[in-house]
Amino acid sequence: SAELRSNGTQASVRVLERIRRFGRFALFRTGGSSVAKLIYSAITSLDGYVADASGNFDWAVPSDEVHAFINDLERPIGMYLYGRKMYETMKGWEHLESLAEQRPVMQDYGTIWKSAEKTVYSRTLDAVSTARTRIVRELDVDEVRAMKKSEPRDIGIGGAQLASYAMAKGLVDECRLFLTPIIVGGGTRALPDALRAHLELLDERRFENGVVYVRYEMRS
Repeated sequence: SAELRSNGTQASVRVLERIRRFGRFALFRTGGSSVAKLIYSAITSLDGYVADASGNFDWAVPSDEVHAFINDLERPIGMYLYGRKMYETMKGWEHLESLAEQRPVMQDYGTIWKSAEKTVYSRTLDAVSTARTRIVRELDVDEVRAMKKSEPRDIGIGGAQLASYAMAKGLVDECRLFLTPIIVGGGTRALPDALRAHLELLDERRFENGVVYVRYEMRS
């Protein structure tokens, strides 16, 4: 009928407009009911820490094989949510000296990171030194839920403390961990102590350096 043809034309126009605005990633979020996923990713020790008791995480530096895999996971991410500490760690990718002289996997990640939007949750940070970055004083659950409905691409959340809060509020959809073959005995935990949640394993991979990647869907 004419009505069906009209509706189909309008839907096609909407898809083309999303492709124009967001490139090939627009196709990830068509269909009306789909929402962006909030994804927590972390490189951890085997005993579940992202940094040891001294704040050191040099043992977490990924190999080129792991780094290339991470790049492909991060490529579809359109926005990152950070606490202040994580932002201070990550902002070096914006100002990495002589990026052209770095390993190809680092060049690639730098490009991916700089192209994404960033939201930094901090009560004390007054200014940022990176592009595409805004400061918000505290994480608002309803605002994040609205982001997930409106963003054309998935959202990453970084920093164990912020991610733990988001998990406790039921905001995190996926948890992606890279388990490093080291035991550090204490420090900053990758996952919250008091949270109980059911998970579904979606993917796994073993790397030559002994790192194991696991991807879980957060159930409840």
